[in-house]
Amino acid sequence: MDLPTETMTVSGNRFMKNKRRNHTAQFKAKVAFEAARGDKTVAQLASEYEVHPTQIAQWRKQFIEMLPEIFSRRKDDEKQEHEKLTSELYQQIGQLKVELDWLKKKSGLDA
Repeated sequence: MDLPTETMTVSGNRFMKNKRRNHTAQFKAKVAFEAARGDKTVAQLASEYEVHPTQIAQWRKQFIEMLPEIFSRRKDDEKQEHEKLTSELYQQIGQLKVELDWLKKKSGLDA
């Protein structure tokens, strides 16, 4: 279901258009980090950053849930890189062995 990007609110006798705010990932991370630190209450952060407290609580929850993945991804990336390097080295070894065997055969050193 697509949500409208604009909502209509009533202010007195007039209708006002409010555009939906899209926050950057960097902004969300900053707010979530501050919420997780606990130096300020969610209400204080909501007032400071002009974001609804429920939104901050959701970002904080996502932030805390995703923290372990940061470290596991790094290990996974390093492991993949190591496996790729190992594969390339084995391929080079195989190629050099074939070339050596060919040179031995051509030179008559093959025993």
